[in-house]
Amino acid sequence: MPPTSNPTLRQRRLGIELRKLRERSGLTATAAAVLLGVNQARVSMIETGRTPVSADRVRSMAHAYDCTDESLIEALAAMTGRRVRGWWEEYREHVPAALVELAELEHHAVALHAALVIHIPALLQTTDYARSLFQAVVPPMRQYEIEYRLTHRIKRQGALHREDPPPYTAIIHEAALRMGFGGPAVSRSQLKHLIDMSELPHVTVQVVPFGTSSFPTTGQSFDYVEGPVAQLDTVQLDLQHGACDFLDAEIQLSKYRAVLERMGSCALSSTKSRDLIHRCFKEL
Repeated sequence: MPPTSNPTLRQRRLGIELRKLRERSGLTATAAAVLLGVNQARVSMIETGRTPVSADRVRSMAHAYDCTDESLIEALAAMTGRRVRGWWEEYREHVPAALVELAELEHHAVALHAALVIHIPALLQTTDYARSLFQAVVPPMRQYEIEYRLTHRIKRQGALHREDPPPYTAIIHEAALRMGFGGPAVSRSQLKHLIDMSELPHVTVQVVPFGTSSFPTTGQSFDYVEGPVAQLDTVQLDLQHGACDFLDAEIQLSKYRAVLERMGSCALSSTKSRDLIHRCFKEL
């Protein structure tokens, strides 16, 4: 398979994980190349995601690196091959590259989690609510930029409506319910949509109410995307401008897992959260 100068997030992640396995085994890239019967340049190209690699090659590399975690090996093998040409590819020239990669990441996710304070999660937003958020961005975006980001965001929501959707959990602070983006009519429609979505069997919405004595947070909204094994989880730090950062180091994943767990312990149950959303809806 020919090399690529623009690997996707998924291709880069595969290369990163293979490099981690090599380094844990104590092998240099040169030593690994000798062991695998290839040149060092090919090992480097694989580890940067620039050269597609077969599932069998991944398995042979993992075993050469003394990895005995078969679940991880098979999960890595499943990430091989050419890039999936999903709907997100049509946006590559129109939105930040990170948003294209986020859509691909959500497409392959085993489960999704979101933690937000100021606004409703992207996958649960109405069109009018999302537009009001994009219109409030500083510096302002041009109208065509808003429309591209808007349609991209709405298409991302298809991840929750496909035949076999991933479990989705959103932990939202009560402040997000009461911000009033777009005005009363938009807010009412958004809260009604949030209630409807929370009734889907694979969607859980929990609210941290005002007055909670403890509210653990990193100070930034984030999504936690579960992979087929814990080592392949990803944290996405959300920025309203449409950009985002992706974190995958184990120490970072552990930190955000702990934050999610602690936020969940401070939040109301899904039933009580739905009742609170109903009250906010009636008060508008």
